[in-house]
Amino acid sequence: MSIRDQITSKLSEGLSPTSLAVHDESDQHRGHGGWREGGETHFRVEVISESFAGKSRVERHRIVNALLAEELAGRVHALAISARAPGEGSGR
Repeated sequence: MSIRDQITSKLSEGLSPTSLAVHDESDQHRGHGGWREGGETHFRVEVISESFAGKSRVERHRIVNALLAEELAGRVHALAISARAPGEGSGR
């Protein structure tokens, strides 16, 4: 299973999101720190979940980071997170 699929699976199971997008942006970081041949090192996630209602941005990021701790300790070098509750405006 690809890292992208692992991230999608863990966030889906852990957050029951109403919307989830996982983007592999590794190709944009070729030659930069943390980049490796084969990609799957730099990701952007956009997730909307009731789990984030009433939580600060820092709390939301901690939730996502905890769910993806194994991936972040391994191959994933960078993770950009947009985490919102349903009905909130977009923001990064």
